[in-house]
Amino acid sequence: MGPFRRLFSRGDPKVHVGDPRFDDWEPVAGFDDVETGMAFAQHLREAGLDAVLTADWEPDEFGRGDLQLQVPPGKWSEAEEILSGLDLD
Repeated sequence: MGPFRRLFSRGDPKVHVGDPRFDDWEPVAGFDDVETGMAFAQHLREAGLDAVLTADWEPDEFGRGDLQLQVPPGKWSEAEEILSGLDLD
């Protein structure tokens, strides 16, 4: 079992893989690795928004993949405003 396998277990996974509950949620940003995506999701949660990291396929054993940060319908602009205020430099 790879080092990131626990991230994709049942229960409260860090990445929701192929989960239809989030089909109508709005994508805010895309990421290539779980660690970065989770940091941004956590920032939105701390600001009071629901946010999840989703993927169509499980990330590889190193936590890399095609990941989407998503928020509930109608919350895209609020999430975008929060994320655009981050000083990433």
